[in-house]
Amino acid sequence: MKVIFIEYPKCSTCQKAKKWLENNKVKFTDRHILEDTPTKEELKSWIEKSQYDIKKFFNTSGLKYKELNLKEKLSKMTEEEKIELLSSDGMLIKRPLLITDEKILIGFKEKEWQELLK
Repeated sequence: MKVIFIEYPKCSTCQKAKKWLENNKVKFTDRHILEDTPTKEELKSWIEKSQYDIKKFFNTSGLKYKELNLKEKLSKMTEEEKIELLSSDGMLIKRPLLITDEKILIGFKEKEWQELLK
């Protein structure tokens, strides 16, 4: 199974998730969310595949989210505009993201990761 781990290395949750992957001997491709921000096409396919609401992909506790007052603005935006916004700045995307052929996981919940990767 191909596994892509998308992280912001300074994020403590990402560090914890990465350590979990390494401790569980999961082979993965590591991707820095700012240096290699997901494209509109990637985001669109991940959102579809994940079956999560697009709001789940936003880092609602991030400074950028608050600065842009997205809590107010998101409800007035189209899905296309939201994807455009997410692809414009990796700091707007909730992390870590774990991408496999079958599933997309957002954030780090050890139980979910274990079920997917064992």
